[in-house]
Parts: sequence; C-alpha cells; structure tokens
Amino acid sequence: MDLCGAPPYVTPTPPRFGLWAEDPGSGMDYLIALLQSPAAWAAFVTLVAMEVVLGIDNLLFISILTNKLPESQRARARRIGISLALILRLVLLSLIFIIVQLDTDFISLFGHGFSWRDIILIAGGLFLVWKATTEIHHNVDPVPSPDVFGGGKAVSLGFTAAIGQILLLDLVFSVDSILTAVGMTDDVPIMVAAVIIAVAVMLWASAPLAAFIHKNPTVVMLALGFLLMIGMTLIAEGMGFHVPKGYIYAAMAFSAGVEALNMLARNAHKRKQAAAQAAGAPPSSGH
Repeated sequence: MDLCGAPPYVTPTPPRFGLWAEDPGSGMDYLIALLQSPAAWAAFVTLVAMEVVLGIDNLLFISILTNKLPESQRARARRIGISLALILRLVLLSLIFIIVQLDTDFISLFGHGFSWRDIILIAGGLFLVWKATTEIHHNVDPVPSPDVFGGGKAVSLGFTAAIGQILLLDLVFSVDSILTAVGMTDDVPIMVAAVIIAVAVMLWASAPLAAFIHKNPTVVMLALGFLLMIGMTLIAEGMGFHVPKGYIYAAMAFSAGVEALNMLARNAHKRKQAAAQAAGAPPSSGH
C-alpha cells in the first residue's frame, strides 16, 4: 500500500518502451501515470543528470573544433553542431527497437563477439584519438613541418569540414547516450524529455565554455588530453573492457582543479607585477 497516496508506477500499455498506437486515450492515461509517479520522476532526474554528464564529451569536442573557425562562424557552427546532436538523439529514439539490437553480437574475432555498438564506439574512439593527437601536435609545434599529421601544410579548417567532423562524433556520442538511456528506463517520453533538457544545457553552456577555452590556451591542451582519454575509453568499451565512467570524470575533475589552481597562481602573479610596475618598482621574475 502506498502511504503517500500516489498511484503506483504502472505503465498502462504492455509493449516495451511505453509505446502506444491503437487508442489515443490509453496514451493519455500512460502520460498521466508517468506524471503522477514518483518513480518516473526519479528516473527522469537521474537520466537528465546522466545525459548532461555524457554530453560534456560532446561539448568539449564541439568547443575545441569550432574555436578553429573564424570568429564570425563559431557561434553558428556551435548551434548547428548541438542541434544535430539533438536531432540524432531524437531520430535514434524513434528507432529505439532497432537501436537496442545494436548490442547484439554479429561477428566474432579471436574468440570475442562484436556488436554494431562496439564497432561504432571503436571507430569513434579511433577518430577522437587521431583528432586529439593531431591538435596536440599542432599546438606543440605550430610551425608547419612535413609529417604524417599535416604534410607540411598550414592548419586550417573549413566550416563544412568542421560540421562534418562534429556530425561524426555526434553520431558516436548519440548512440552511447541512447543506449545508456535504454538501460535506465523503458519509457520513451522520459528519454525524450531528458535528452531535450540535456541538449538545452549543452546549448546554454557552449558559448561560455568555448570562450573560456579560447581565452586560456593552457586549458586547450588539458581539454585535448581529456578528448584523448575519452577516445581511448571508447575503444576500450568497444573491445569489451568496461571502464567505469566515474573514474574518467574523477580524473578529469582532478586535472581541471589543478589547472584552476595554476590559473589562480598566474593571475595573482600578474596582479603583483602590475602593482609593482604602478609603484615604480622593477617587476619580480618569480611566481
């Protein structure tokens, strides 16, 4: 018996994923049951938090890539990239019965079965590792030199190429995001609402994050290191080695905290130098 007086969390329709087609009235009953269910709200809040965390990877890549475009194109590229992320997630949700089958092994190599999800994660991870390594190389050695990364050509990125690369990673992160959502709830309306809110948060945070990365060059290298780690994690997941996300994000949070302390130290040193120059004293050379 429910002591709170709230109706139990019961989906009126028998099919999985809370889909209905025959009677519109049953669909309304289903939505009302979800709105009145504490368990459904708990699943919704948990899923929103999970989708926002998973969206950090997507947002980091979009921010770094769009910062390589001319300033007049950056905001537009970010909006298009995040909009594509939302569209892909909603399309995948509409194909939910097909998406859940991506976890089914279809090929076996060296005694290990691989599903389409594994192949997508491995391909996306390899692309992310290659992209992060390329960007790290060009940040460390900005003078073009003949090598496997640039071929002696200056680094440049067109608007269409940027959108294409964002779309590719959007697909990888979207598949991972939707399969995570499926593992947490069977109710499509909860998934749709959580995805929309998570992508709205990404859109709201994209401009401040991109501006912060652009104004702090040392953060660019840190973010590229994050992308490199995320790429390796995707490859490991695709190969069947489960890496707890908590370890990854804890390492990222620790690294970000150390970099924040370094930034505070540098800013304090700059203020000290400015004050010394204003007083007519020679600036100090130490930290």
